Amino acid sequence: MDSVKRKETNRPVVVRNPNLCEMREDILYHFNLGTETHNLPALFGDVKFVCVGGSTRRMKDFIKYVAAELDMRDPNNDYPNICAGTDRYAMYKVGPVLSVSHGIGIPSISIMLHELIKLLHHACCTNVTIIRIGTSGGIGVKPGTVVVTKQSVDGTFVPKFEQLILGQTVVRDTELDSDLAEELLRCGEELGQFDTVLGNTMCTLDFYEGRAALNVAVVRESDKQKYLTKAREAGVRNIEMESTAFAAMCKMSGLRAAVVCATLVDRLKGDQLSSSHDVLQTYQQLPQILVGYYIKKKLKALI
Repeated sequence: MDSVKRKETNRPVVVRNPNLCEMREDILYHFNLGTETHNLPALFGDVKFVCVGGSTRRMKDFIKYVAAELDMRDPNNDYPNICAGTDRYAMYKVGPVLSVSHGIGIPSISIMLHELIKLLHHACCTNVTIIRIGTSGGIGVKPGTVVVTKQSVDGTFVPKFEQLILGQTVVRDTELDSDLAEELLRCGEELGQFDTVLGNTMCTLDFYEGRAALNVAVVRESDKQKYLTKAREAGVRNIEMESTAFAAMCKMSGLRAAVVCATLVDRLKGDQLSSSHDVLQTYQQLPQILVGYYIKKKLKALI
């Protein structure tokens, strides 16, 4: 048991690029941060939980929510954007929790993750857990269901992430931390406020054709239903646009990672969001509630 604890307390963030050790300065351009201009260990060395999501506003809302849950709320603190010198991403921090926006789609999240992983590495962070929170289209689950991702799969339902690097196709595994997924599922059951399920998440390369939406010129209803039914049979419970890249990059860096998304619509029944604005806003908050509960529970266990 002691050896397991020692191992856990020394789990670093891995950066697989020896060139970084030879660089006098590493500029994290899209964060407006750098190793020479900022004391990254002092600013971020205590980070244990990182939550990322597409929307800048949503990630600021999340840090406010977590601050209240952890009794760290400061009425005089408006939680300024750490990346205020750039308009690409937003970053907020309270205690050991970092909240970062990543925009929409694989290109945007991959840029952010490269710089985030290097930031955590330069800050000498250890035992970091990273969770993507967001919204998605459901497959065979009712709107307002929270899906904890078991496997992130591509549009052919295979758990892999393909990328062209130096003219070569590189295929990477998209395995997520199964123990973390089970922990989050149990947290959802303990909360008992909404349906939480474990299922595969399909990651598409665009918002319309990739997810078989009918409000484009080239997808027929019969083809859509056949494809989404096949996805359901393959264990897919929701569709989004970032999880394969997220899973692959986190695994390469030794980060415990999970994806938690609320569903806004059951795609087997339609494409349009028929719920009211207020209801959709409530759905968007569900992953924050679940992950906030998880973080609070883990921090209590450390006391």
